[in-house]
Amino acid sequence: MRNITISLDDDTAAWARRLAGERNTSVSALVAELLENKRRSSEAYQAAKRDFFSRTPTHPLSNPGDRYPSREELYDRPVLRRR
Repeated sequence: MRNITISLDDDTAAWARRLAGERNTSVSALVAELLENKRRSSEAYQAAKRDFFSRTPTHPLSNPGDRYPSREELYDRPVLRRR
C-alpha cells in the first residue's frame, strides 16, 4: 500500500473528518474506499460497454454516398399515420 498526500480546503477537510467519524474510520481509509469504489465502477462500466459492443452488431444508417432521409420521409409511413 502506498501513502499519498492530498490537499483539501478547510470545509472539505472538516466534512471528510465528520464523515469518517460517522463511519468509525480514518480519513485516509475513507478516501481509499471512495477511490476504490470509483475505480471499480469505472472498470465495471468499461467492461459492460466492451461486452455490449462485442455482442451487438452495429448497422450503418445508410450506405456510403447515400443521403440521409428527410424528416418527412422518415415520418411518412403508414404505421405512423393516424386513422
